[in-house]
Amino acid sequence: MENGAVGDTDSADEKKLDVQQNVASSFDLPEGPTKDLFLLPIPVHLRYHSDRPPAFGVWMNIWIGVAASFLISNLYYSQPLLIQMADTFDVSYEAVSNIPTLIQAGYAVGMFFICPLGDLVRRRQLILLLVFTTATLTIGLAITRNLIAFQILNFLIGLGNMSPQILAPLAADLAGPEHRGFAYSIVLTGMLSGALIARVLAGVMGEFLSWRVVYYLAIGAQYAILLLCYWVLPDYPSKNKSLTYRTVLWTMIKFALTEPLVVQVELMTLATSACFSSYWVTLTFLLGGPPYNYSTLLIGLFGLLGLGGIAMGPFAGRLLDHIPPWHGILVSTLLLLLFQAVQTAAAGLNISAVIIACIGLDAVRQIQNVSIATKVFSVDIQAISRLNSLYVLSFYGGQLMGTSVGTKVFVEHGWRACAALGMALYGAQIMIVLLRGPHCARQTWFGYEGGIGMKRRS
Repeated sequence: MENGAVGDTDSADEKKLDVQQNVASSFDLPEGPTKDLFLLPIPVHLRYHSDRPPAFGVWMNIWIGVAASFLISNLYYSQPLLIQMADTFDVSYEAVSNIPTLIQAGYAVGMFFICPLGDLVRRRQLILLLVFTTATLTIGLAITRNLIAFQILNFLIGLGNMSPQILAPLAADLAGPEHRGFAYSIVLTGMLSGALIARVLAGVMGEFLSWRVVYYLAIGAQYAILLLCYWVLPDYPSKNKSLTYRTVLWTMIKFALTEPLVVQVELMTLATSACFSSYWVTLTFLLGGPPYNYSTLLIGLFGLLGLGGIAMGPFAGRLLDHIPPWHGILVSTLLLLLFQAVQTAAAGLNISAVIIACIGLDAVRQIQNVSIATKVFSVDIQAISRLNSLYVLSFYGGQLMGTSVGTKVFVEHGWRACAALGMALYGAQIMIVLLRGPHCARQTWFGYEGGIGMKRRS
């Protein structure tokens, strides 16, 4: 009798608990913060709940790619406008030539000190703050009459323009390992498109309108992206609540020096970025001199051939979601070596060789980029922003090296020696990737444990 009474009581308590839970869930009590930056309410549908986090789908992935495209453009608006800027500020070309360098220098500093915050704080709030900062600083670019102030603002905008490099690993993180390559490739395609469109748009507008109009347009675009981020970008918890900022920077240095795969990726990225920048810088010299003697306009149109390469990004990402990235790196690097050989053999003899090399190098390089990024992200998903920082810093280091060394070799030894240097660097990359197989353990520096099978294991 007592047992029956106890059983009835337990059953009643369980029903009461169920009712309380249903009531609580009906009020949709949030687990995460309800405000952005302690001021703005987060839209209810974007707030984080552990039992049903905001979904990440293809459309959100595309939107992040579009946002990254407009935001990365901040780094490139000034490049076609330097002559008009020199006239406006009444200074020499040499005085304005450091403006692109300053914004890129700020970007490099931000990659090391700001981008790793994506592994420490809530990324929605960080992105909103960064976009608001760069949009507001751009107002200064549009109205200032002082060259020194203009230069300082460019450095600060480069420093704060980290939102694209936080959006890219965010998309790869939220997509999960089975779709990470495709998700990253969409954002990468957006960033590459943004760099190209920014140069073309700024050049055309600078030719027919004041260069300041370009920056007014940039202000409007950034504030529009800010509003879009507010209404579309979901909130997610910070990834490493136990870490401090100092620890985040220290672990990034450790990754750069002690992780076999990261070191391998850094070396490959330095080399491939050097090849790419050397190719495009010296291509201008090649086409502008004999036997072609093309005009600046015709040389500029060769940049449009890169659109085909940009379009390859999503297809590469979809393929790399089904095979180990190691195979994508190896095959793409072999193809890059092949197209560079075409450049070395006949670029100064027939324009068809230049066109074939240009299209092939651009297209295959996107496969290599996505492969390398997907591989390095696999080291530690909790450190994805730090890993992305190291990858991008290696990329920019390679650009600086390729621009300076490639130009020197071209001027002193001609186009064929410069193209052959690219072949040597691609050959070095093949040797680097062959040092360790696709399925090696994380701390393995050399070897092929696990074989070389094309079945993806992570």
